[in-house]
Amino acid sequence: MWAGIRLVDGHARPFVSLSRVNLLASAQRCAGVHEFEDLSFLDGLDCLLHSLEGEARLNLFGQIVARKRIIRLLMNRLAMERDRRRYPEIAAQEIRSPIFITGLPRGGSTLLHGLLAQDPANRVPLAWELLEPSPPPERASYESDPRIASVERQMSWFRMLAPEFRKIHTVGARRPEECVMILAHSFLGSEFCTMFGVPSYQKWLERQDLVPPYLLHRRFLQHLQSRHAGERWVLKAPTHLLNLRALLSVYPDAAVIMTHRDPFEVLGSEASLQMTLRRMFGDTAEPITIGREVTESLAEAIRKGLEARDDDCDAAQRYFDLQYSDLLADPMGVARRIYQHFDLPLTGIAERRMRAFLARSPKDKYGAHEYSLGEFGLDAATERERYRGYHERFPVQAGR
Repeated sequence: MWAGIRLVDGHARPFVSLSRVNLLASAQRCAGVHEFEDLSFLDGLDCLLHSLEGEARLNLFGQIVARKRIIRLLMNRLAMERDRRRYPEIAAQEIRSPIFITGLPRGGSTLLHGLLAQDPANRVPLAWELLEPSPPPERASYESDPRIASVERQMSWFRMLAPEFRKIHTVGARRPEECVMILAHSFLGSEFCTMFGVPSYQKWLERQDLVPPYLLHRRFLQHLQSRHAGERWVLKAPTHLLNLRALLSVYPDAAVIMTHRDPFEVLGSEASLQMTLRRMFGDTAEPITIGREVTESLAEAIRKGLEARDDDCDAAQRYFDLQYSDLLADPMGVARRIYQHFDLPLTGIAERRMRAFLARSPKDKYGAHEYSLGEFGLDAATERERYRGYHERFPVQAGR
């Protein structure tokens, strides 16, 4: 399959444009909307396109994926702006006391998010509604919306092309998904940094004010809940740790579950995930480079996140610290502790659904995810010193 893609690469590439003009025109045509109300995303889009063209060394498949994803993000922006004009009740939606799961990547947040999603009171964003959010999902048709099948077909192609990826992260139209898919609509998010080698875009992103992406995030939640609300949102993304100040400025009543895992385990796992994606999409999957980028980004996220937490006068009530090893050993016990900490009722139906979810979600369901520090050029002694302060503050046990 990959040989065939390489064979047609040179002939097909000119027809897979990543020019700003072409992308905007394609999105406007597909969405049936001719003007953007908010053009604040253009700087981020331009920087991303420059980095994709000049640094990512995309193969044909990567160029197609990048083009389709950018057009979809632009289409969603146009369609949601149109929906907001048509349906004024969207702007009136209140987002009350959302719960954010964050912390080190590969630290059990996907399992915890899926577990908490079983409570009917908890509203979680599913993959299909993040990929195709317009029009706003309806409560009556939420389980049978035709967009579910559309998104599942898209994901079945991805699973076929990357069968090893499901060992790292399971994808599906009905599965809860990360907020990175929401933040990507601002072109000020980490999604493209994970998928492609875009170092100049990453550096530019580090210098930006990240309050605007979280304001967009709030608008996105208003859109999704306008016709299908829950008692509270439960959301997750490791990138929230890096952006904690911006998040709390937009959601001052947020609760935060912070997951903790041995950074030595996290580094290899996260680097392996990024290498798997970059190998699919281009020729920048250099393990040593990826290892360095991952450890520098993780250390910076920890530094910024803990600084924001230490400056938070509501920290004692706001945060719940969770050890990855505890989650693996007793997920239902962890759920009860979370509900108790945030003074939430854990109903009988929620607990029964959680137990059923755990029964059908064993660890390594699709095979073990194998990785090591050494393959990414990371020295154990150097990394131990880099994360010494984190280890001392949050002693972690091996829980791989």
